[in-house]
Amino acid sequence: VSDASGCSMIALLHTGAAKFPQNLLQRARQAVCSLLPAGVLKGYGSIVSRKLASHGFGASMAAMSSFPPQRYHYFLVLDFEATCDKPQIHPQEIIEFPILKLNGRTMEIESTFHMYVQPVVHPQLTPFCTELTGIIQGMVDGQPSLQQVLERVDEWMAKEGLLDPSVKSIFVTCGDWDLKVMLPGQCQYLGLPVADYFKQWINLKKAYSFAMGSWPKNGLLDMNKGLNLQHIGRPHSGIGE
Repeated sequence: VSDASGCSMIALLHTGAAKFPQNLLQRARQAVCSLLPAGVLKGYGSIVSRKLASHGFGASMAAMSSFPPQRYHYFLVLDFEATCDKPQIHPQEIIEFPILKLNGRTMEIESTFHMYVQPVVHPQLTPFCTELTGIIQGMVDGQPSLQQVLERVDEWMAKEGLLDPSVKSIFVTCGDWDLKVMLPGQCQYLGLPVADYFKQWINLKKAYSFAMGSWPKNGLLDMNKGLNLQHIGRPHSGIGE
């Protein structure tokens, strides 16, 4: 996990590359080059530069072409939403399960998995949860259980070719909570197995810290600010954010 976090999401951090202190930029290049296999996904840099530049990210794209290709073919961006309250309820349960399949060469979204999940221990969402996530009771009532959703995730992974051993993919999360705490904790509570592909991921906060030299205490807000990016989507909304 630490290896992946340090190197594999450099592409998503390039929008601020022109502002990097040169010692950090050189360190990132050296570390990435030492870990990535040669010759994978050629032409990556120029394609990503065009994609990001087309969204108005400006002159900082010039620094991107000097970075090596990514070691992963696909990044699977994941952001759970879960039952919550103040004080926190226990156990928390996943109520939104979104995954974006991002092509590691073109940086385009190729496919989306998205389902709401019916909570069973605390089936009634709290007003705090609805206000925070935007998820209302009608969105989760009658939806599949977590076990059913996990089965559908596996079907989607197979359909997308992500279970092929020759295809290198990895999940990406903003922090370790989703796959280190939330999913394994709920699966343990329900007596469900955790698929191996959920056991390795890139923590985007670690990748940002590795590239920028500072820890984003406020998560996406700090990373957007540090990279001079405008936040898109509703905060604390899995698929929307």
